Amino acid sequence: QVHVVESGGGLVQAGGSLRLSCAVSGSILRIGAMGWYRQTVGIQRELVASTASGGSTTYADSVKGRFTISRDNAQNKVYLQMNNLKPEDTSVYYCNAYVTVLYPNMADDFWGQGTLVTVSE
Repeated sequence: QVHVVESGGGLVQAGGSLRLSCAVSGSILRIGAMGWYRQTVGIQRELVASTASGGSTTYADSVKGRFTISRDNAQNKVYLQMNNLKPEDTSVYYCNAYVTVLYPNMADDFWGQGTLVTVSE
């Protein structure tokens, strides 16, 4: 069993900052890629940022230069620092982790429940 829990969402004014955190726990053998996605009502879930186990990162064009993803492999955590937030960043943000489970020895994508980020004008 693997648990993915996000925290850090909330309401912020445009231009402000928020930091999202995600903790992965359970019967983990190893974690590969970790990432943040967001989904707004009526719009397909989109990748915001991801980081491979080795540390390489990928960002959506819309957040480049404003958001930074980082991970702590020792604690199985991933973070998303969001600066200069815009109203169009308002969405539910989901944490994703590609986890190899101890028993049985299999790998799969695991998702958190999501955390709401609201950016006001």
